[in-house]
Amino acid sequence: MQYTGRDIEHLEPRVDRNIIDFVNVLDREYISKGRIFDFARKAQYFTLDVISDVSFGQAFGFVKSDLDMYDYIAMLEAQMPKMIMTSIYPWLVDLMGLPLFKRLLPSDKDVAGFGKLIGIAKATAATRFGPDAITQNDMLGSFVAHGLTQSDAESEILVQIVAGSDTTATAIRSTMIHIITSPRVSRRLHSEMTEAGILSRPWNSVIPDSEARGLKYLQSIIKEGLRIFPPAVGLVSKVVPSTGDTWRGVSLPAGTKVGYCAWGIMRNPEVWGDDADEFRPERWLETEDGERLMEMEATLELVFGMGRWQCLGRNVALMELNKVFVELLRRFEFVLYHPVEPWKTKSCGLFVQSDFWIKGYNRQV
Repeated sequence: MQYTGRDIEHLEPRVDRNIIDFVNVLDREYISKGRIFDFARKAQYFTLDVISDVSFGQAFGFVKSDLDMYDYIAMLEAQMPKMIMTSIYPWLVDLMGLPLFKRLLPSDKDVAGFGKLIGIAKATAATRFGPDAITQNDMLGSFVAHGLTQSDAESEILVQIVAGSDTTATAIRSTMIHIITSPRVSRRLHSEMTEAGILSRPWNSVIPDSEARGLKYLQSIIKEGLRIFPPAVGLVSKVVPSTGDTWRGVSLPAGTKVGYCAWGIMRNPEVWGDDADEFRPERWLETEDGERLMEMEATLELVFGMGRWQCLGRNVALMELNKVFVELLRRFEFVLYHPVEPWKTKSCGLFVQSDFWIKGYNRQV
């Protein structure tokens, strides 16, 4: 099934309250004090709090504590290459399950790192099963209602935390770095927000998702950000079914693994034009050819997967993107603190990004 978010009670207010926490901490601890901050780390604090709030009804508290709680992010950055390796060679999972290696794996008894998250997942899942089970209208509650076992629920919580926070954080970081280094783009977005009356709104208000979807240039920026820097670039291979298949006349035997290169497809000049390597949101507004626009939209959808394999958190992630750029950029103006080396980014199928040091100033309306 595609997860739409309709089963989550007060979904949008959950996202909104985490955005307010985000901008308040940035303003109080950094911008009002003239301090620089690593936006790569702060963006992931935000997405971790949103996904935990949406998934099981309570934010972890990364943003308010302004800390890498449980050393989770540090662990993830160190272990990501190994995690991706197991997706390429699944037999490694069975190997690591042997008694000789099992003691080296994270445990739910750990006080930090991924083991701590496993403990949280087990404790949270346990509250939804048994005679005293809690029924809650959140993402986990929806999965339980659709028949997940307690063990499945534990695994799903971990998947939600990793997949639901890291990829969205990458989308926020990579889009933000292109916005603040493109004066033409930032000016036009600022003009759109001004014309919509957004800049003069109260500090503690957050743009409704429905209104954000109507801001054409904002939507073009979000699409272009996902295109120019797709958050997941692993092959994410699928197995050809037992009946076999064909594609453009090429026979695909049963059991064949088929993946795609997201980075290459999202920069293919045949789809995007000769300026495919340029961050240019205007391409989404200039295309008058309906068929070509449909091709662009369909190609971009590959970022989230297709059909039954589509990302279950797609709509939640888009809601975050629809709001976060507006709420940050209507309040603050950001500049790179190290423009010669603006950030560190490397791909492990998913991206590990750090040292995105920026300084913010209160925006004058």
